Amino acid sequence: MSSESNFSSLTLHPALLETLSERNFQQMTPVQEQSLPAILAGQDCIIQARTGSGKTAAFALGLLQKLVVDRFRVQSLVLCPTRELADQVAEEIRTLARGIHNIKVLTLCGGVPQRAQIISLEHGAHILVGTPGRVLDHLQNQRIDFSELTTLVLDEADRMLEMGFQTELQSITKVLPAQRQTLLLSATYPEQIEQLAAKLLHDVQHIKVQEQRDEAEVLKPQITQVYYELGAAQRDEAVKRIVQHHQSERCVVFCNTKRVTQALADSLIAQGYSALALHGDLEQKDRDQALVQFNNGSARILVATDVAARGLDIAELDLVINAEVAHDSDTHTHRIGRTGRAGAEGLAVTIVGSGEKAPEKLQPLPPVQLLTQPPLTASMVTVQIMGGKKHKLRPGDIVGALTKDDQVPFTSIGKIKVLAGWSYVAVANDKQRVALHIFNNSKLKGRSFRAFVLR
Repeated sequence: MSSESNFSSLTLHPALLETLSERNFQQMTPVQEQSLPAILAGQDCIIQARTGSGKTAAFALGLLQKLVVDRFRVQSLVLCPTRELADQVAEEIRTLARGIHNIKVLTLCGGVPQRAQIISLEHGAHILVGTPGRVLDHLQNQRIDFSELTTLVLDEADRMLEMGFQTELQSITKVLPAQRQTLLLSATYPEQIEQLAAKLLHDVQHIKVQEQRDEAEVLKPQITQVYYELGAAQRDEAVKRIVQHHQSERCVVFCNTKRVTQALADSLIAQGYSALALHGDLEQKDRDQALVQFNNGSARILVATDVAARGLDIAELDLVINAEVAHDSDTHTHRIGRTGRAGAEGLAVTIVGSGEKAPEKLQPLPPVQLLTQPPLTASMVTVQIMGGKKHKLRPGDIVGALTKDDQVPFTSIGKIKVLAGWSYVAVANDKQRVALHIFNNSKLKGRSFRAFVLR
């Protein structure tokens, strides 16, 4: 790559460049290279890019570059379709901002009590990241002042419209300052998005990276697609035969409805498989815990709806199964794009029932005899500790407690995630009782915390 594709070629705050260097980010991705000059110049932009292309860092750098830290007012608003995506975006912004002191990023999403958000809003923030419904609720209760807002970002705008947030978006945007920069990010560009862009953006630069223009060509070298004929088999049985055949460490199974998603997950769990469900009817706490367990290796199969899984950062995924054929080609592309990332090879499997069409020749399902083999189980479990950042807990404190006196080998400890009020740590199955005994019968940072295994 040329030096022009280096982040150092941009006029960025030295602290931002230092953070990028610390994270080993020297070269811009295609979407960053094409969009950042326009974003930094203050232009309104429509950015079409698929998940995993680096678009979050692109607009995050733009927000942070223009931020006036001394003005403790809301200067940027990022709207996302789901809480999970909002949390990821906020975390990315905070990570990039860590070299600049006193920047406050506040997340405003539904599914959690409002009281803490209200208190945080009273103390002020520079950047708000949230879902349209909760942001509008705070706005209507006069808890947010947007008079000094300079940038609006609509992330996954196509999915927000699909989820029915049109009214909320209109109500929010009509009270924002007319003189602002607006960035609209969308994997697709249907008529609804075109109409929304026409209302909100001016002198637009439409950035559509080359890989987005020919998605199939981009996916082809990395993702192998296989189409299985359902035949007389039940769909849950077909999924089990495929899972047993491929023996994937981490697999996402997509379904078209919340009802089918939960029923399939229940069927897998009843047969002893390490599986979890992810859909919109679950409590937010349960959705969060499902993602933590899947990402840290405590579950091998995640059964999900498209809306629940949109925008989620799920890495190292080697198999995607479409238990049901997607309703449209964009959704199918998004599903299979979950695997084969960062140059890794991936496999996408689609189960095709009677009357459903497939672009390739159908193969017979793997043999039914596979169902006599032991079901896929995870080698780790997740322990939740009821203490987190506000209790000054750090990952090192958790590791130190477990490894003290060689009670739990370091190799038996997996990923650790420390949140505001609680923490999660993955430990090997055979060490879960030891870990629970340690956490429930000793102190961390001089305090006792309750701990339990997520099931």
